[in-house]
This record gives sequence, C-alpha cells and structure tokens, in this order.
Amino acid sequence: MAATTHRGGRLWRSLSFLVALPSVGVCMANVWLAQRGGHRPPPPSAYHHLRIRTKPFSGATGNHSLFHTPRTNPLPTGYEI
Repeated sequence: MAATTHRGGRLWRSLSFLVALPSVGVCMANVWLAQRGGHRPPPPSAYHHLRIRTKPFSGATGNHSLFHTPRTNPLPTGYEI
C-alpha cells in the first residue's frame, strides 16, 4: 500500500513540474505580449438589449456596476477611454 502512494506522489510531482509550471509560464507570456502590443478593446456590440438599465446601479453615478473597469466594460454609450 505504501509503495503505490509513493509512486502516486512521484507522478503528481513530475506532472506539476513538467506540465503545470510550463503552462503557467506560457499563459504569463501570452498576457505580457497582449499588454505590450497596445491592445485596444473591440467596439461595443450592436446588441443594445445587453446594456438596458431598468434601475440605476448602486454607487455615485448609477451607471457603473460594482466591478466596473473603464477599459473592458462599456457603458450604454460606449467605452469611457
């Protein structure tokens, strides 16, 4: 019983170092290259029903959600940037 546990631990350790860590590195490089390239957000979609406001959001302006990011979340009139 103990021998199979030791082999299982060795397998997961190998998978962690040979698969998981390089995958994280590739994802980090992808994000870094995307930010470095001056990525501009796409124009807001033409689907106006996605941005209907029946009542204002709680907050100062009432038009921004709790997790609003001006670069990625468009308002009904478009992006703020």
